[in-house]
Amino acid sequence: MSSRLTTKTFAIAAVIVCLMLAGILSYYASGSPDGLNRVAIDKGFDAQEKDHASSDSPLAGYAASGISNERLSGAVAGVAGVAVVLALGGGLGYVVRRRERAETPSASPDTSA
Repeated sequence: MSSRLTTKTFAIAAVIVCLMLAGILSYYASGSPDGLNRVAIDKGFDAQEKDHASSDSPLAGYAASGISNERLSGAVAGVAGVAVVLALGGGLGYVVRRRERAETPSASPDTSA
């Protein structure tokens, strides 16, 4: 019996870990303002803040609209975010891989000479 970790097993485990982090542990992340938000508050120009153009989108503010439970709403938004990133990354990888295979010359010897 081989004790080597296959690529498929690793990928499945990585997806499960990502989903758990996004769906469960993200609830415990700090709610304190970070980055530019913190600077804006400290410097006193946070009152000039305007809503983003997509502030009414279904997953705005790290929460899923239409779900009243804060914990569940954040979990749904996190899992949806992971799913979108995995789909985009997987799709890009698939396209690049197919393109590389199509551009690779065949290994058969040239018999036209």
